[in-house]
Amino acid sequence: MRIDKYLWCVRHFKTRTLAATACKKGKVKINNDIAKPSREVYPMDKIEFRKNQINYQFTINEIPSSRVSAKLADIYRTDTTPKKQFEVQELLKYSKDYYKKKGVGRPTKKDRRNIDEFNDENE
Repeated sequence: MRIDKYLWCVRHFKTRTLAATACKKGKVKINNDIAKPSREVYPMDKIEFRKNQINYQFTINEIPSSRVSAKLADIYRTDTTPKKQFEVQELLKYSKDYYKKKGVGRPTKKDRRNIDEFNDENE
C-alpha cells in the first residue's frame, strides 16, 4: 500500500491529499529515508512524520484493506512517539495565550500605552 494511502487509512490525516502533500514536502520518513507519496509500505516499517509541531513515530503492524475507524487504528500501528513531544506541544499552547484570549478584539488602554512606550523607546 502507498504511504499516503496508509497514513489516511489509519487516520493520521483527514484526507489523502493532505497526506500526499506532507510526503511531497519531505515531512514523512520511512526507515529514516524521505518518502514520496507513492512509496510502498510493509509491516515492520518505521514511519516518522511531522504534524502540528510534533514528530510522530510509529511502527506498522499490519496493512489495512481500507480506511478503518479511529478505535481500530491502533491494531495496524504501534505508536513509539516520545511523551516529551506532547509535553512541548502543551507548553507552546500555554505560552501563546498568556495574556489575552484569542479573538478578544481591540487593544485595551493599557495595551495601547505599552505599545506607545515601546515605539518611543525604539525611535
